Amino acid sequence: MSHSSDLISPWVQRYAPLIPSGAVLDLACGHGRHARHLAALGHAVVAVDRDPAALAAAAGDGITITEIDLEEAGAAWPFGPQRFAGIVVTNYLHRPLLPAMLESLAPNGVLIYETFAEGNAQFGKPSNPAFLLQPGELLGWAQRHGLHVVAYEEGVVDTPKAAMVQRVCAVQPEFPRMAALLPPF
Repeated sequence: MSHSSDLISPWVQRYAPLIPSGAVLDLACGHGRHARHLAALGHAVVAVDRDPAALAAAAGDGITITEIDLEEAGAAWPFGPQRFAGIVVTNYLHRPLLPAMLESLAPNGVLIYETFAEGNAQFGKPSNPAFLLQPGELLGWAQRHGLHVVAYEEGVVDTPKAAMVQRVCAVQPEFPRMAALLPPF
């Protein structure tokens, strides 16, 4: 039996095929639902989380697990510039990581980001504003970092549980626009 937390995000599933060949970072990977999906698409995946039990569940063929707590005092971003063809982040927000994370995206790389937004408190946790995106925040990130937005959504989702979310698929300037073949709804 699978848990709702094992289901691949429809956002990730829809836009992961845009990621060009190369290594992909699954940041705050949890039990590895997206890492496994990305590996099945043929990517070498670096799955990062601070929870060793979650990482053990995320391990698999084509997946390198890395235990790092990027929120602890003095923690530094461990990856070099232009390292990843794709970066996938779901249900995680730690704003200080953003500039270094985006520097690790290859010139033709794809960012797929989906997390909770302001207004989520009415549905439960997270409710702390530090962990909730402000209206349009993902769009602002993309603009400030020179990314081209392929798709953006902000609103309420019903599954896997009711939540207020923002999500973006954005690409670096060198991403070939003709490669953005969007699947039908």
